[in-house]
Amino acid sequence: MARRGSQAPPPPPDFEENIVDVDVSEEMRGSFLEYAYSVIYQRALPDARDGLKPVQRRILYSMNEMGLRPDRGHVKCARVVGEVMGKLHPHGDSAIYDAMVRMAQRWAMRMPLVDGHGNFGSLGGDDMPAAMRYTEARLTREAMLMVGSIDEDTVEFRPNYDGQEQEPEVLPAAFPNLLVNGASGIAVGMATNMAPHNLGEVVSAARHLIDHPDATLEDLMRFVPGPDLPTGGKIVGLDGIRDAYEKGRGTFRTRATTSIENVTPRRKGIVVSELPYAVGPERVKAKIKELVNAKKLQGIADLKDLTDRNVGLRLVIEIKNGFNPEAVLADLYKLTPMEETFGINNVALVDGQPRTLGLRDLLQVYIDHRIEVVRRRSQFRRKKREDRLHLVDGLLIALLNIDEVIRIIRESDDAAQAKESLMRIFELSDIQSQYILDTPLRRLTRFDRIELEKEQEQLAKEIAKLTAILESERKLRNLVSRELAEVAKEYTTPRRTVLIEASGQQAAGAVPLQVADDPCFVLLSSTGLLARTHDAAPLPDSGPRAPHDVLLSAVPSTVRGQVGAVTNLGRMIRIEVVDLPALPPTATPPSLAGGAPAAEYVDLEPDETIVGIASVNEAGGGLALGTVQGVVKRVVPDFPHNRDEFEVITLKEDDRVIGAVHLQSEDDHLVFITNDAQLLHYPASLVRPQGRMAGGMAGVKLGADARVLWFGALDPAREARVITISGSSSALPGTQTGAIKIADFADFPAKGRATGGVRSHRFLKGEDVLLQAWAALTPLRAAGPGGKPANLNAPLGRRDGSGDELDTTITTISGPLGPQPPETPEAPEE
Repeated sequence: MARRGSQAPPPPPDFEENIVDVDVSEEMRGSFLEYAYSVIYQRALPDARDGLKPVQRRILYSMNEMGLRPDRGHVKCARVVGEVMGKLHPHGDSAIYDAMVRMAQRWAMRMPLVDGHGNFGSLGGDDMPAAMRYTEARLTREAMLMVGSIDEDTVEFRPNYDGQEQEPEVLPAAFPNLLVNGASGIAVGMATNMAPHNLGEVVSAARHLIDHPDATLEDLMRFVPGPDLPTGGKIVGLDGIRDAYEKGRGTFRTRATTSIENVTPRRKGIVVSELPYAVGPERVKAKIKELVNAKKLQGIADLKDLTDRNVGLRLVIEIKNGFNPEAVLADLYKLTPMEETFGINNVALVDGQPRTLGLRDLLQVYIDHRIEVVRRRSQFRRKKREDRLHLVDGLLIALLNIDEVIRIIRESDDAAQAKESLMRIFELSDIQSQYILDTPLRRLTRFDRIELEKEQEQLAKEIAKLTAILESERKLRNLVSRELAEVAKEYTTPRRTVLIEASGQQAAGAVPLQVADDPCFVLLSSTGLLARTHDAAPLPDSGPRAPHDVLLSAVPSTVRGQVGAVTNLGRMIRIEVVDLPALPPTATPPSLAGGAPAAEYVDLEPDETIVGIASVNEAGGGLALGTVQGVVKRVVPDFPHNRDEFEVITLKEDDRVIGAVHLQSEDDHLVFITNDAQLLHYPASLVRPQGRMAGGMAGVKLGADARVLWFGALDPAREARVITISGSSSALPGTQTGAIKIADFADFPAKGRATGGVRSHRFLKGEDVLLQAWAALTPLRAAGPGGKPANLNAPLGRRDGSGDELDTTITTISGPLGPQPPETPEAPEE
């Protein structure tokens, strides 16, 4: 090694310096253009004819050559990747495997071309696919359409990267893959982003263009109204689609498919079943959580991902009580990926050059390619049949002159002389003579002659048919159209994406975020269902019979207010009115078919039941209670605001609340009916309101061993009825239906508080007790076990009369509830 400061040794005598001066700018320009062309042509952009990038085309071709067809077993993806990389695509295994994975993802491809077995990722790319050594694959039936007839000289082949193999320049493509599956890619200075479409719609448009070469874009859009995305969803606004189909560029908005459902008995939720194209659930969940934590998105109580292989995508967004689900959904569309913009940029290679194509251009390029494929295939098949017919003609000549042929062969010195003699004597070609010499003697029987004559006739027909196709452009185009129709008939699936005009969408902010605090009624049915009305309109006195239930209580409130459920143990439990299901405006009370069980809103003890509901505010005449032992109480509405449950009466031992009513006013009459058939009613004003902890006062004087059977309140100014059902106290429960009597409430005179009242039912022989009793406004509605409607056929009788035998069991009778509707003014007499 030379010491520091010494000169470098001179070069050897035979070394000649060859330094070439190069302009850096020119070198960079040339190298960049070569690189850009390579990326555009060899990597990023699809060919407009088969809709495939080079790596995708090489994967499908290699898998077909490997025999990985749909009727064969799956093989490791690593084997396919190695075959493609070693022979055709020397750009790295990750690029090949990524392309292969995408062609197997049903949420990325409208018609997947690879049948994957194993973990190939998840929607939106949230879950990465497994390594290629773990996954397996084979071609799908749709992929066989792409490579079909490739061995019939339908497309041009070219040398691979090292010149040792051949690869197709384009695949035959029996369906318009570029439009059906779309494409995306980023090249140098340009990019492509094409939306998937429905196969049946695209084929219909292509066939129309084949039959009508001068068809306009409007004609084609009658068949292809818009993209059909693999993940479904909705496309909102079609103007951008029209621009893309005309100019090759345009944008449209994709929106998730949602529904508003009762996710729990107390809450509604937004159920997401489809997401915009290329948007995964993890991305949506992460964005929602971010916005909720930042307090930019209100009204969301919980978010659950219930997606699985059986039900598919299912995101459940639970809405807080008091918020409008429609308004929350509008915010979700506005702030999260549940609504995304898709930009169409139809850039593809045409004759090796990138072009931006509209819908008509894309269809025309494919049609021209398919016509050329079918023409070359027909030529190949005709040539094959002509060659076979040539051999069959020669063999038939040999069969007709079999003795002479055998003699010539026996007298010839060698095969070459025999072939020359056959050619000279029978005027055969070299190929025919050689075929005759190679044919075994067992093929020269009389039966084989018949078979050959049939084959000769069939070949002649097929050649004539193929010649007619090749000589007629119209027949050739009709054949292409028929083949496309057959493909569409077998492989078309229903449209998944719904198209919506922009004017049909609901503007964000059109629905208030929180539910308005509108007046309403809270209803309780005899089977324990709770609901609220749509508004505060008076409940009708008449109308269709409830389909399965009758009402026990109707309390005025507001949507964002509270009501209290009163139990037989003297407790009141607060219920948020907004939590209750709202009956639709068309529902006719007293039908609670859309109600929810009260047990979903209150926690009860084993022997505790709800006897009524009441307002927790100072409204009307307040809350009135009646107990089994004849105690009455009007409760002062000083309910604690910081407690969800509290006592409203102090009960004596073994006493229970039998009824709890919300009084419309102090003019209402409190009504007691006892099991020994006594009825007492008097104005509510006779009962002084008491505090919550008070034990009430005497309400009715009970006889020996008697108890209160029913307690309620009625407006004496309205028509009402008293219904009593008598029976025997010694009969086993459920073994008697009893005898019913209906009397006019006006026949029962009012008495003072704490008196015994008047008799309401005369017992017949075998009767000694009232089984059930009610006092209700007309018209009456009755229900049997389970809330099943029951008929009241008993006539109106005397107040102290006896009853008529019942033919069915009645468990509940009620009438109109709530305030009296305003009277309709009578029309003036003419």
